[in-house]
Amino acid sequence: MAFPPWWKGSRGEWYVIAQFGLFLLIGLGPSTWPGLPDWPTWLGRVGSPLGGVLMGLGALLALAGLVYLGANLTPLPYPKDDIRLVERGAYRLVRHPIYGGLILAACGWALWRQGWLTLGYAALLFLLFDRKASREEAWLRSRFPQYEAYRRRVRKFIPFLY
Repeated sequence: MAFPPWWKGSRGEWYVIAQFGLFLLIGLGPSTWPGLPDWPTWLGRVGSPLGGVLMGLGALLALAGLVYLGANLTPLPYPKDDIRLVERGAYRLVRHPIYGGLILAACGWALWRQGWLTLGYAALLFLLFDRKASREEAWLRSRFPQYEAYRRRVRKFIPFLY
């Protein structure tokens, strides 16, 4: 009997591989490409300070998510067997504060670096986390009947926005 490769596992392993690849691109990849226009001067003046603020807010949101998630933490979208549904702390603001915080920090880094490509990598991270969170939520809905009400009440990633 042939087993699928470990990264194609049934618990969402490929999401973790993809997200770490994007983290590397965001942090170490080229920020621009020859031929792409430079950032406008006004955007550079606003982008760097705004980027710093977004990185700080993202770090706080992700850290709060880590603290409140506690022993439930797993990098995989498939929940652990012995988890409990967390709806307090950062999870009152958003359903996925760690993902949301990392997205904010990635966007902040792109603004700080003033890189069109880095902004594109952050957008790809958003798309990946959106899909990963949707898959995770399907598993959570099957395990917790009250999850659907929580999902309707609380935003996904960014407080008050999305």
